[in-house]
Amino acid sequence: MPTAKDPQPTATPSTLPARKEDVVAPVVRRPFVPPVPMTPHTAPVREGGRYLRRIAWLSALSGLLAGAIWVSMTDPFGWGIAMPFGWRGLFVYASVVALLLFLTVLLVRYFAVLALSYVYNAKYTAQEAAYARAEADGTSLVQAFTPPISIIVPAYNEDVLIERTILSLIEQDYPHFEVLVVDDGSKDGTNEIAERLVGVYQNTHGGRAEVRLVTKPNGGKATALNAGIAASQHDFVLCVDGDSQLSPETLRRAIRHLRDPEIGAVAGNVKVQNRDSLWTKLQALEYIEGLNMVRAAQSAVRLVNIIPGPVGLFRKSAIVQAGWYASDTFAEDCDITLKILRNGWRVVYEPGAVSWTEAPNQLTQLLKQRYRWTRGILQAVRKHRDLVFNPTLNFGGTLFLWSMVFESLIWPAMNVFANLFFVAAAVVGYSQYLAFWWLSLTILDLAAALYCVATEREDLRLVPLTVIYRLFFILTIDVCKCLATVEELLGVGMNWGKLKRIGSPAAS
Repeated sequence: MPTAKDPQPTATPSTLPARKEDVVAPVVRRPFVPPVPMTPHTAPVREGGRYLRRIAWLSALSGLLAGAIWVSMTDPFGWGIAMPFGWRGLFVYASVVALLLFLTVLLVRYFAVLALSYVYNAKYTAQEAAYARAEADGTSLVQAFTPPISIIVPAYNEDVLIERTILSLIEQDYPHFEVLVVDDGSKDGTNEIAERLVGVYQNTHGGRAEVRLVTKPNGGKATALNAGIAASQHDFVLCVDGDSQLSPETLRRAIRHLRDPEIGAVAGNVKVQNRDSLWTKLQALEYIEGLNMVRAAQSAVRLVNIIPGPVGLFRKSAIVQAGWYASDTFAEDCDITLKILRNGWRVVYEPGAVSWTEAPNQLTQLLKQRYRWTRGILQAVRKHRDLVFNPTLNFGGTLFLWSMVFESLIWPAMNVFANLFFVAAAVVGYSQYLAFWWLSLTILDLAAALYCVATEREDLRLVPLTVIYRLFFILTIDVCKCLATVEELLGVGMNWGKLKRIGSPAAS
């Protein structure tokens, strides 16, 4: 049975940059009833009969398509529909048409995202200037809206980074908040470290922070988040990961959006903390270009479709209305966002709510992470497939679900096919087409990277990496996505696949 531990007077750790207040109330260990069944977070493993049926269905569909092509090529019934070219010509012609259509859609998407992102960032910059003027005049709107907030930290075997995470959360520049660490049945020292830090603190910004610990049997991240939200004392909850290190102004910057009663959640800005290898530097570029720029564009219409796990602020009522976090996908952050959107809430992006997270520093760990992300997103799309085909339910949700289908299914498959096609073309003497394809996409990446680095005041040294980013990194990730898609379509079972923490230096 899960239990919650209230703040208690314990010795202050030597590394803690805060003063512990005296607590008069005794320690209370009370039983905790979870809001949803705490079932293990594993995707269902489908029986062999389901595998055979899916393979048979896909084979039949492929056979029909192949038969239609064969009829159109050979005209066996004398209908006068024979194509004027052979099989090889048909393949080349169809491939070129498909790639041109794909490149056209890609160009439209890139410029649409850049334009919407620019609109949002321009509006955001103007608002920041207004907030700064109000702050100088002593009439700050941010200061006027500072309700207490609960920070939920689900943790499973996070002893390498959990102390640093808690200490960074305690130092939030915010008047009153609580930090609930939810130990999801860890087998290492996570529980002991968190229990040592339980207490009430006065931080260096003058804020009051309470650290509490909730313990429960292992059931997965979704159940840990639900346990923390149910045990929280306040109406606004910030969900973070066990390795997240937040910028001190995160709470102040994120909460101001929730002054608007139509906004149900705020997505934060995730940045890579450990940039000491080529793989992690490429991920840092991917986060600011491939994720944050897209969230800024979506925020222009207040329809961000994925609130990142490392930092997301919610109205508790929006989570309850959405039916809490669910364990039936491996992308619980995507699933809860879609449920909130389809209930009519708006979701926005806050660039100043920064969470520094530890990215995988090995290729195998990176592929394991992206495999889980891909399958989780596909599971979430399938779960909300009624929105895909019925825009009357929620037009905004339909629009962004189709964008997720494009980015998760069509884009990776077409990118892998394009590289294979043009490599084959280069073998027979058409290498200029391969160069054109790679150069066109690299120019797009370069323009987007320059814009994002300038907007977020990021490291300019990330921009030259766009060459490697397009040629190797994205292709590797897309191959992984294609394999994950095939396994998801076939219903192959999988488990969570927790990443190994390496304990990166603290974010500056």
